[in-house]
Amino acid sequence: MLKKLRKTVFAAAIAGGAGASAAPMTLQDYLALTGPAPDLRIAYGGAPSQFVELFKPAGEGPFPVVILIHGGCWTVHFGGMEQMRDMAGNLTRQGIAVWNVEYRRVDEEGGGYPGMYQDVATAVDRLREAAPAHKLDLARVVAVGHSAGGHLAQWAASRHKLPAGSPAYRAAPLPIPQVISLGGLADLRREEKLIKTSCARDMAQLTGAPGASRPDVFSDTSPAELLPAGVHTALITGELDTVSPPRVARDYARRARAAGDSAEVILLPGGGHYDEVASGSPSWKLVSAAIRRALKLP
Repeated sequence: MLKKLRKTVFAAAIAGGAGASAAPMTLQDYLALTGPAPDLRIAYGGAPSQFVELFKPAGEGPFPVVILIHGGCWTVHFGGMEQMRDMAGNLTRQGIAVWNVEYRRVDEEGGGYPGMYQDVATAVDRLREAAPAHKLDLARVVAVGHSAGGHLAQWAASRHKLPAGSPAYRAAPLPIPQVISLGGLADLRREEKLIKTSCARDMAQLTGAPGASRPDVFSDTSPAELLPAGVHTALITGELDTVSPPRVARDYARRARAAGDSAEVILLPGGGHYDEVASGSPSWKLVSAAIRRALKLP
């Protein structure tokens, strides 16, 4: 019953701003997405959700890499890995390798703060170890995240700015010069009310509680607090997205530019929150093109 209620709340947030003529994808459409099985599954820890999936293109390589981080309101109830395989299958056909990241979410043992962030950091850095054997080109890497995964992708690209005392800090993280946030919710401090409305998440689930050594819970959890990070951010959102409306992307881009980073906003005509990640949607042409530009592909 709780799972059904949460899905209803999330679906209602989508339906609230969608025009009938545009017919953006629904939550049910999103949950039906799937794709090919990965070429390899790599565990980076002992928990069930501590693994990544590698999708490899045909050919000799070296292959550019998309680090793909799924969304789902930071909870297990809205899918994630399987739905991202739709994107992964399309990208591998374009000659792009995909590093599809799973992580412990807020309602899994050890998830939330700091475990969720530690998982993402470990999973991303594991790419460095896998690259030689699988001919992955670490000079051409972009992090792509959807919704809650947009927050985590932006965080992964910015974590070299983490304070050394943070439990999520890792020395010499994998450099990620480009990040694409698809309907992301990355400014935790300023978007706390929206995150509660769209995802029914209390901020403490994402940031942990303040303490004497960490009075500002956003200092190591919100990418907006890590600006400037020396990263180019493309914020892509459907014009009918009500979970992360276009205003969110524009506000973040302004904040990033004011801090000295480069950022762009790309609107998807007629798109909602799920069209952003579906390779069969009209929005995919724009999303795919942005990924190719970030990887310096024609």
